[in-house]
Amino acid sequence: MVGYSNFPKENSDALETSSIPNDCNGRNTCQNMDNISDKINGSTVLTISGELEKCKDVEEVKVESLHDVKSIDSIESVKSLESAKSLNAQTEKNLDCLKNEKWYFVALQVAVPFLIAGMGTIGAGLILGMVEEFEVFMKIDALFILVPAIIGLKGNLDMCLASRLSTQANLGNMVGKREVMKMIIGNIGLVQVQAIVAACVVSIYAVCISALVMKHEVDIEHAMLVICCSILTATLSCFCLDFLLTAVIIVTHRLKLNPDNLATPLAASIGDVVSLSVLSVFARYLFKIIDTHAWIFYVVIAIYLFIMLPFWIIVVLKNKYTKTILTHGWVPVLSALFISGMSGLVLDKAVDDYRGFVVFQPIVNGVGGNLVSVQASRISTMLHKSSLPGILPPHTKQWVWPWTALISGVLSAKTARILILMIIPGQFIFVFVADVIYNQGVSTVTPIFVLTYILVGVIQVMTLLYIAHLMIHFLWKLKIDPDNSAIPYLTALGDLLGSSFLLVAFMFLRKIGWEYTPVV
Repeated sequence: MVGYSNFPKENSDALETSSIPNDCNGRNTCQNMDNISDKINGSTVLTISGELEKCKDVEEVKVESLHDVKSIDSIESVKSLESAKSLNAQTEKNLDCLKNEKWYFVALQVAVPFLIAGMGTIGAGLILGMVEEFEVFMKIDALFILVPAIIGLKGNLDMCLASRLSTQANLGNMVGKREVMKMIIGNIGLVQVQAIVAACVVSIYAVCISALVMKHEVDIEHAMLVICCSILTATLSCFCLDFLLTAVIIVTHRLKLNPDNLATPLAASIGDVVSLSVLSVFARYLFKIIDTHAWIFYVVIAIYLFIMLPFWIIVVLKNKYTKTILTHGWVPVLSALFISGMSGLVLDKAVDDYRGFVVFQPIVNGVGGNLVSVQASRISTMLHKSSLPGILPPHTKQWVWPWTALISGVLSAKTARILILMIIPGQFIFVFVADVIYNQGVSTVTPIFVLTYILVGVIQVMTLLYIAHLMIHFLWKLKIDPDNSAIPYLTALGDLLGSSFLLVAFMFLRKIGWEYTPVV
């Protein structure tokens, strides 16, 4: 349906401009449009319809924009009916591309990075199983609260970057080396700013929770160690992996593959093992020098807050692709940190009561965040390709029953079905691999444990996929870009739900006498 809205002349400057739709191969279809006027009297919001004849009497129209300067090429007005028809026709073509995407092609693209990322989550679980015996983790409980939050922060920032760049690639905007470099540098700088600020916040949060909830005495040097470890882990792991992600997105786009299916799951879980490894190395090393060189903590924190942070802020503010996000992208990231922090409380409670919990918790959380991030990125790209912020296209709905969102009824349900089916064999493989490696070649899992574990994974993923459908459509109607806002909430909820469901499963297994009993 095509909607028309007239705005008073004095409000016309407030309207934003929109990216021009692209064809299935990502080429821009309206690059040669000329005679564009700076003065407008009305606005036209285009979706999908054959009612374009209604705009014959509109002399000067303007297409409302994708938020946060979504494309390099934007238009300020469209004067002719032919141009409007061309935009509408291209939108329909983009929708046909999405509808005709073969299920097995999607499954294959998602399965490979899913399995690779799954092995990454297994590695994270095994590392967490080892570091729980480290002296620094035993003496500073705030580090255990920090673990899910810092891993979640790292995943959120990288997945948002992957989702933003994947959307740009699917919209056909990754053309020209100069513009691509600007896009990459701006996004990496943005991630560094968010990582420094959020790492400080989450480490202070972990220390406060340790003191207030667990009634542990606050040690200033321990608190400085936690803050220092948090900043170093977030910034260094993000900086290294962001270059890998941008390379994956560029290569997959040039190979005519969908970056949404590849880059986002890699960002979701490969970073887990890297982040946890970096955190454990820094925590162990800094704890060794805490009695003799504690001043190093203050120097590192000062360098990041007073040198690196201002530098990256300047880089981001001078970049047209990220300067708006810098002022609008904080609420989701910081909110997600507090949700992930609650997951840390669950982990801290379970680590002493249930052996082996720390091995499987990162796997459940990582796999859930992995799959929901794929769906979130694909729904966001679909909305960007077929409509404009604030307007839901007619081929999808916001308020639907779980069956409609996950099985059959809306366009995104096809991908949801694939992801739900993928979780069963995936978790079956992961639980056995993690168990055998953790027990040094001996398998100790029982059939009832495997069934309970897979059930936890399925319930978690189905819940997250349904929440993702509702949340992304809700944000789109509010003209909030889901690429920047949805994934932090979803992955944080995945951490909290995964940890909570897994704890309930371990409690249930103990009640019925089938508790997991590792041999190590």
